[in-house]
Amino acid sequence: MYANIQRWGNSSALRLPKAILESAFLKENDRVEVIASEEQIIIKKAKTIKHKTLAERLKNFNGEYEAEEWNTGKIVGKEIW
Repeated sequence: MYANIQRWGNSSALRLPKAILESAFLKENDRVEVIASEEQIIIKKAKTIKHKTLAERLKNFNGEYEAEEWNTGKIVGKEIW
């Protein structure tokens, strides 16, 4: 199948027919990952992220936390105090 990339506001767009979406198990408003490389564009359904509740996050916490310092580079601008 061939399609044309067309202007859409200040961007460009490619319309995907319903049959193409169905064959890829995609539907309107699905979140997708778009990868561009060497004359091709790959569109993949984005992995869903399950957000954990606070209880789920604390489940494996053993009660001890050791804070560490880290180096973010040279101090610049108004960071100096």
